[in-house]
Amino acid sequence: HVQLVESGGGLVQAGGSLRLSCAASGNIFSINTMGWYRQSPGNERDLVADITSSDRTNYEDSVKGRFTISRDNAKNTVYLQMNSLKPEDTAIYYCYARGMVGTTSRRYWGQGTQVTVSS
Repeated sequence: HVQLVESGGGLVQAGGSLRLSCAASGNIFSINTMGWYRQSPGNERDLVADITSSDRTNYEDSVKGRFTISRDNAKNTVYLQMNSLKPEDTAIYYCYARGMVGTTSRRYWGQGTQVTVSS
């Protein structure tokens, strides 16, 4: 069992910043990639950014240059620094982790944290 707990969401004005955190606990030894998805009304749950255990990063085009993903392996925690926020960034942000259990790939999800950006 792996538990992912997000924090750091909230309400900000356009142009403001937030930092999301996601802490993993439980059977965390197999986790490799961690990252963030988001979902807003009328849209699918889409990848925002992810990061591997060797710090390779991947970003959705609309957040490049504004968001930065990082991780602290000692704390089993991934972060998403969000700058220059726009109203279209409003969504529920979900932390995820992916890893191997034996030869089986497993995927885990957090409960989500609301980010609201006002114009």
